[in-house]
This record gives sequence, structure tokens and C-alpha cells, in this order.
Amino acid sequence: MKGNNKFSIGEFSEKTGISIRTLHYYDEMGLLQPEKNPTSGHRIYSHRDILTLQKILSLKFLGYSLDKILHLLNESSFTVDLNETLSLHFQALENEKERIEQSMTAIKRVTKLLEVEGEVDSAILFTLIHSMQTENIQKEWMERHIQADIAEELSKKTEEEKATLDQTFIQLAKEVKQLYGKPVEDPKVQEMIQTYLEASFVFLGEDLIQKLADTDVEELDIQELENLTPSPFTDDEQQWLNEAMEYCMKQAELD
Repeated sequence: MKGNNKFSIGEFSEKTGISIRTLHYYDEMGLLQPEKNPTSGHRIYSHRDILTLQKILSLKFLGYSLDKILHLLNESSFTVDLNETLSLHFQALENEKERIEQSMTAIKRVTKLLEVEGEVDSAILFTLIHSMQTENIQKEWMERHIQADIAEELSKKTEEEKATLDQTFIQLAKEVKQLYGKPVEDPKVQEMIQTYLEASFVFLGEDLIQKLADTDVEELDIQELENLTPSPFTDDEQQWLNEAMEYCMKQAELD
């Protein structure tokens, strides 16, 4: 059916690279409705339909929905008024780009963790992934409640530094599950706390630790941050861990 630039749906699909199923869908939506054979009802595509398809694909490329494209197809020309919707689409693409980059970074961190650890408890792993997912929200919280420069310094930590802290947290979580129930003053419990705190201090650095120590954050605000990063521990385990850390701090003050 290639004579006179007429194409069957199969030929048109092969020529344009668009599946027959998609062409059927575009026809049903009213986006691309070719001529129909009056006898058989078969679709007959022309060069005009190729131009229409180019418009559809161009608008899809810019991020428009098919419903919106349906309204734009009949426009003979466009003015600066189109810029408003283009700007909205650009922002949406920027947000999607940021989300994809964040997901790719998280995948790299999780992959590295699993390569190093071999096996990680699911509750602990998903806690870490959730924390990675909400890093931007955590940064916003810090900018609201803590000095902006502290939030900025934390956001500049390298992926290697974050990965090292991730591994330290996993080790802490494993030991909490093993040691839970022992007296908080038990040497093994305190060794666990010391190891985690030392790794945290190395991650933060002396200057940042001092700035955080000088920052007054209300308990209600702290609770908001904790809600953003739920603990992988049970309530009893978390309470026991908190008590063990408090004991460690008190001992440090006495020394």
C-alpha cells in the first residue's frame, strides 16, 4: 500500500518505530486518526499522519500528557504563552532528575554495603534506605532548626564518608540485637557504644561537633527529626540503647 504515500498500519509502524498497539491507542484517543478503508475498515496512514505523529512525539518529549497533547495538536502556531507550561514541565523534569540521581546514589551505597557485609537484616537495611531517601528533608529540618552552615557542611560529606558511617550503624545494629538485655554498664555494651560514638565523631569532625553542642534544639523539634528517620529497633531495644549511651556520656564526664 506504499503507492501515493499511503501505508497500512503495519507499514506505518515499521516506518515510524511506533508499535501497532500504540497506534491503536492514539486512534482511540483521537490523537492520530488515519483514514479508514470504507470497505474493510482498515486504517490507511498518509504523510500527513507522519507529521501529526511528529507533533505528538515532540510534545511527549517535552513532558506533556496525552490529554494535554490532544488540545495542543490543533494549534496552528504557538506564542510566548506556551512558556508558562513549558516552565512547569521543566521544573517537573528537574525534580524527577533529582529523584533519579538520589535513587542512583542510594543504589550505589546499598550495593557497596551488601558487598562488604554479605548479609544485612532487612529492618536495618530499609531504615538506611529510608534515611537516604529523606536526606533532603532532613537537610531542610536542619536548616530550620539548626544553623544553615551546619546543614551545608553535613550535605557536603562524601559518599565514601557516608558509606563508612552506614557500615558502622549496621555493626551497631547487629550488636544491639546480640547484647540487648545485658546491663548497660557491661564492658561489651560500653565498647559497642564507644565504637559507634567514635565513628560518629570522626564523621562529623571536631568543628561540627562543637557547633552542634552549642545549638539549642527543643525536644519537640528533635522528635520531628526522629520521625523522619525511624529506628530499626523495638521500643525496648531503643530505650536500652539510649540508657547505654547516657551511661557512656556520664562516665566520660567523670573521667
